Amino acid sequence: MKFLVVDDSATMRRIVINSLQRIGISDIVEAADGADALAKFGPQIGFVITDWNMPNMGGVELARALRARDDGKTIPILMVTARSVREDIITAMESGVNNYIVKPFTPQVLKEKIDALVGTPVAS
Repeated sequence: MKFLVVDDSATMRRIVINSLQRIGISDIVEAADGADALAKFGPQIGFVITDWNMPNMGGVELARALRARDDGKTIPILMVTARSVREDIITAMESGVNNYIVKPFTPQVLKEKIDALVGTPVAS
């Protein structure tokens, strides 16, 4: 399964990618914002990890755009963000995000959220 990691911060993308690699996931595509993610999204993508705040198109808008596409209706979307207010979490979930992690996070937390969304452990 190919993971799409979306964040405008190259440093944060590297942190997420390093965390994915630590739990055994190496098939990863990077995008700098939601618009870039939509351009890179296709049938090879099986999971999306996105930030909330990004220029051009943020994570909430990306989730809505993916859910509007036939090939994006069921894709697991995990939001990794510093936004922790209850209303923000509700907004993200209503936009189509399946689960939510507040930064900072550990690779173990990331693995647990991914496993919960795909139904089986993706790596160890």
